[in-house]
Amino acid sequence: RRNLEVMHSVVRAARQTKSACQKTFADTRWNCSSIQRAPGFGPDLLKGTRESAFVYALAAAALTHSIAQACASGELPLCSCGPGPAEVPGPDFRWGGCGDNLRYGLQLGAAFADSPLKSSKLGTQALKAMNLHNNAAGRQVLSDSLGTKCKCHGVSGSCSVKTCWKGLPNLGEIASDLKSKYLAAIKVTHRLVGPRKQLIPKEMDVRPVRETDLVYLINSPNYCAPSPQLGSLGTQDRQCNKTSAGSDGCNLMCCGRG
Repeated sequence: RRNLEVMHSVVRAARQTKSACQKTFADTRWNCSSIQRAPGFGPDLLKGTRESAFVYALAAAALTHSIAQACASGELPLCSCGPGPAEVPGPDFRWGGCGDNLRYGLQLGAAFADSPLKSSKLGTQALKAMNLHNNAAGRQVLSDSLGTKCKCHGVSGSCSVKTCWKGLPNLGEIASDLKSKYLAAIKVTHRLVGPRKQLIPKEMDVRPVRETDLVYLINSPNYCAPSPQLGSLGTQDRQCNKTSAGSDGCNLMCCGRG
């Protein structure tokens, strides 16, 4: 209620999260179609699976992304372009333009995405810790993707002067970065380490969890057959690619049903 003007960015982020997730997983057994039921999620997105890790991370990144760009485009009254980069510009360009305001996006995005998790009575401590970690991981992957974008000026397009600023890539790129984090996600358990509880890898021989790792608590179903209590829709009636050896190929998609 204190930040009503940000709600347009929140709604846009929710839409972008839905479409980016479905696009990124279009050719796998779990195709993220269950995200359409938001906020009435099923077990695939409520129980601490690898899939929910991806969705939380992507949604948190999308929210920060949406707010950072809304600042730069002048949509929001309380923020504008991102601060100018501290690094010295190269010999062939100067800093200018209007960079995405990542700092404001991170601040407000974290407040919006994390506070319901911190205050809610729902879910276990382990699940809250997992969701908060994956939210932060999504924002960190987004922050790491901030790059330099440039525009040329000069007579008939000659690049005699180049203006550059710091900007974020589109959300699709972030989603595919996060998909590789999803594939390498670490199964964790929430237990006391010294004075407080932490998420630590379930397997002893796995390296410690890093801030950009996605973490999950329970194994996912294989999503081959419909199982409402596991949150699996099954792959019946999906299309598979006869010539592919990948996840969209008929071998994997049809789960041996021929």
